[in-house]
Amino acid sequence: MIKILMVGDVVSKSGRAMLETHLKAIKEKHQIDFIIANGENVTHGKGITKDMLNKLLSYGCDAITLGNHAFRKDTHQSLFEHPSLIRPYNIHKSAPGVGTRVYEINNIKIRVTNILGQVYIGELKPTNPFDALDEIIALSDEKVHIVDFHAQATGEKMALAYEFDGKVSAILGTHTHVQTADERILEHKTAYISDVGMCGAYNSIIGSRPNEVIYKSRTGLPASFEIAVGPGQLNAVVVSIDEETGQASEIYRININPEKQFNY
Repeated sequence: MIKILMVGDVVSKSGRAMLETHLKAIKEKHQIDFIIANGENVTHGKGITKDMLNKLLSYGCDAITLGNHAFRKDTHQSLFEHPSLIRPYNIHKSAPGVGTRVYEINNIKIRVTNILGQVYIGELKPTNPFDALDEIIALSDEKVHIVDFHAQATGEKMALAYEFDGKVSAILGTHTHVQTADERILEHKTAYISDVGMCGAYNSIIGSRPNEVIYKSRTGLPASFEIAVGPGQLNAVVVSIDEETGQASEIYRININPEKQFNY
């Protein structure tokens, strides 16, 4: 049995601080073998730089997935060739980097794939996520396969999960920054959750200061969102997978915040 930790979108300084403070203890307590984190918001809320990638790796992350904000920083394209970094698979073929990678831990091969949803996702013009995942599966034979489905609509996430139930080990939603309470093992042993959640400022609206978000929501007028600071939260899930079959047997949530400091 292999145990994988998936960490929700890491948002700026507060999110990084939560990983630096808690990730080692989580790994030890839950006997984690491999850690994935979504890093598309790690650099002041949008994008990733070399320095921020190195910080995530120093905290103990093994693989870093991204999303629709993957290319928002003026970062040299060579960064996306880093073996720990996985950008969305189903975008234009000219994009640097790759959307799926294979890692080996204790002689167990783990495939990690990053897929973008199409519903309410305007950036990067993603192609059909169902066709994209079909393509990856047809060309791979790893038993353990984790999919970070970076998408807005819960229905789209669930549709992908039911379609690929039994074909991958886990489909774990990211992007909305709100941890959902619908984690489950589907009929054919694929682990699923609509959204893993966020690592960022607790007193925020999905990582941003409330004032600007409220102003835009109330008036419809443009507003420049500022990243919130202060006490953080850490959202993640743990998935247990049989390395021989690739089937998941357990998924559960981790939620650390100022009200649940020791809920490891």
